Amino acid sequence: MNVWPLKFRETSDGSMLFCDDAGGFFKAGHSFLDRYAGNDLSVADVAFLKEGGHGFDTDLDLAWTSFAYRWARRQSKPQSMNYVILVPTLRCNLTCAYCQVSRAPLNARGFDWSDATLSGVLAFLDGLQGQDIKIEFQGGEPLLRVDLLETVRAFCRERFPRPQFVVCTNLQDLGARAWAFLDAQDTLISTSLDGDRMTHERQRTHASKVTEAFFDNLERAVGRYPAGKVSALPTIDVANPPDFAGLLDNYERYGIRSVYLRPINHQGFARRLDQGENVLARWNRLHSEFIDLLIARNHRTGRFMEEYYFSQCLKRVLRVGADNHVDIRNPNFFASDYIVIDHDGRFYPTDEARMLSRIGRMDLSIGDLGTGIDRAKVELLNSGTFNHFDPDCIHCPYQPFCGTDVIDDISRYGRIDIPRPDTWFCGRHLSLFDKVFEVVYRNDEPARASVAAWLGVNAWSSDLVPVHS
Repeated sequence: MNVWPLKFRETSDGSMLFCDDAGGFFKAGHSFLDRYAGNDLSVADVAFLKEGGHGFDTDLDLAWTSFAYRWARRQSKPQSMNYVILVPTLRCNLTCAYCQVSRAPLNARGFDWSDATLSGVLAFLDGLQGQDIKIEFQGGEPLLRVDLLETVRAFCRERFPRPQFVVCTNLQDLGARAWAFLDAQDTLISTSLDGDRMTHERQRTHASKVTEAFFDNLERAVGRYPAGKVSALPTIDVANPPDFAGLLDNYERYGIRSVYLRPINHQGFARRLDQGENVLARWNRLHSEFIDLLIARNHRTGRFMEEYYFSQCLKRVLRVGADNHVDIRNPNFFASDYIVIDHDGRFYPTDEARMLSRIGRMDLSIGDLGTGIDRAKVELLNSGTFNHFDPDCIHCPYQPFCGTDVIDDISRYGRIDIPRPDTWFCGRHLSLFDKVFEVVYRNDEPARASVAAWLGVNAWSSDLVPVHS
């Protein structure tokens, strides 16, 4: 039998995790590694590998074809554009210390769409193929220009059979017109909630009156709308994190059961913040402790909450085709199914690229409404959007589940050829996938219950993850 190449990594319990290029995995001891490396597999080794789909007899036999199918299903492919992030204004009515978008002051001029830009946006949307469209309104604070949002939404409802809209708002100052806009069933709300009131005020609102206004509006929104319409995420300062138990209690209080634990990004004004030494190691430790806290809390209360990105990584490991989050797509083609249109009509491949360009670090725009998408620039960026041939990634057992982030590399290092283990992206995802495999192999009821809930299955057992003795 021919064995597909196996990549391996020592786990926290001292055993070895082995993965093949199609995402098949198992745990084994160091003695198996010695036999595998020495080309001295036992009869039991060969039988185990064959049963697990890690080998084949001849080219194009069933085992070979099955492996090729699983590998192909793990690769993302270009799709028609159906997700557009629109920035009708950069102006904002808050001055968050860690603002990632370099927002403009509330009364500034020249930071809203002009009439020509609005017309160009509608013409661009009209040229898209497909029946579905999702529009995400970003800012600044997009509800400062609710008139522009109304125009875009009315157009999309006429143009597309199945439109959906998300308003990313700070929920700070909402008049009757804004509430009326948010009332629509096809319109979702995304906001930021940084934990308890003290943390939110320290990081965002800076004054008790402003804080009260936010929490009053959040309370009104979750009471006014059905579950699932309002989502939120916290931004975590590693140097001064919130009490995570209190954070979860607060999210549950507002009916929000999915928490996307987000570190302060290396973009916009946030680049100025000094979070001290070893930020990545401290973040990884905080995140791992949060997952443990979440599992214990879920089991104790019977009310299941998730950390959104951890759940996405879990699904990426256990399901082929689970690549909804762009950071774990491979390849992650730019300007394929999503794009950003800024306040001045420029196209960007991601929101982070927009932020990076805004501070003058590098022009990562990929065209504009007048000239169209610059496909030559997109192809240049796309040359770094896959990990198949990276000299470090090809040796990593997590390669089939992971992706790349060239925009983050440019932001942090000014280049994309930094050795992969030296990057924030790699260090963060090594820790994440270490935690995913730790949790799925845990043989205790709290972990099994949370894994089942996060996967949306009735039950989970450690018998479902292979071990070779």
